[in-house]
Amino acid sequence: MTHKLETKNITMNFGEGDIISEISIHVDQGELVSLLGVSGSGKTTLFNCISGIYHPTEGQVILDGTDITGQTGHISYMLQKDLLLPYKTIEDNVGLPLVIRGMKKEEARAEAGKHFQEFGLEGTQKMYPAQLSGGMRQRAALLRTYLFSDNVALLDEPFSALDTITKGRIHRWYLDVMEKIRLTTVFITHDINEAILLSDRIYIMTGRPGRIQTELQIRTPRGQRQDFDLTEEFLEHKRTIMELLEKQG
Repeated sequence: MTHKLETKNITMNFGEGDIISEISIHVDQGELVSLLGVSGSGKTTLFNCISGIYHPTEGQVILDGTDITGQTGHISYMLQKDLLLPYKTIEDNVGLPLVIRGMKKEEARAEAGKHFQEFGLEGTQKMYPAQLSGGMRQRAALLRTYLFSDNVALLDEPFSALDTITKGRIHRWYLDVMEKIRLTTVFITHDINEAILLSDRIYIMTGRPGRIQTELQIRTPRGQRQDFDLTEEFLEHKRTIMELLEKQG
């Protein structure tokens, strides 16, 4: 079976020992897979290797069966901060990847505008980032990420700055919109609840050098997770993850 994205034995060494070692993961079309681990376990380093920012010391990154190791531009990458440009309108912020690829500004606005409704952003096109709430800014950043590349999105703790209530709302929205657009996603988080609520599968990473310790499958489909955090399955996964992470400490 050909996976949408896979890493094969990725190792990264900066000259002072391995940061991550022999990491092999895969993501299938439309899947949301989380990387969960303590700080310093190498999650962001792995993302930098997948996105092509780093060329790994060893190993390969494969997208749709093609080796893209060390190549940028194939996979979109969203950091913790939304990084919206304050002097640009939301439609111009969102359409920026299209302009960078050579599309004219008006064409980019029109193309981006096709997605504003499904991303819950209708009516914000002419607004500026300072006029939006934190949750709405993250929606705009996610749409920009999607327009950069609809192949695979790497999301590095995109909801960590949101308050608990806003985070809960955007989790529900995110599950809904991901079902519609079928975006393949790899997600970094330190939040155990978030990983269980959003993921199809979770990779648990150990400390330095970062390695994959365990893979967990979430049995309940994402589309059927109403009040999932109150179920025995959710609590079972949470207990398992907490025990694994406590052993690392």
